[in-house]
Amino acid sequence: MPARGKARLSKRGNLHLRRAPYCPAIMAMRHSPVLRTFSQRLPDAGKPKLVVIAAVMRKLRHLAFGVLRRQRPFDPNWIARRT
Repeated sequence: MPARGKARLSKRGNLHLRRAPYCPAIMAMRHSPVLRTFSQRLPDAGKPKLVVIAAVMRKLRHLAFGVLRRQRPFDPNWIARRT
């Protein structure tokens, strides 16, 4: 499959909702063991820095949605217990 060119972030959606998770994503990449390993794996696969940040922002949204939906605190070992 041919390369599609440089990866770009979408400009669609609410500006404030797209900007809000940027700083939390940066902090999560530094301090959260779960997201640190996730964010270190992506550049090794050749992803640019902004794409990595966008992926961490998306992962944070998914984690927050899961916590709110299940009404339980975040458990970083959930995947290990599930298998």
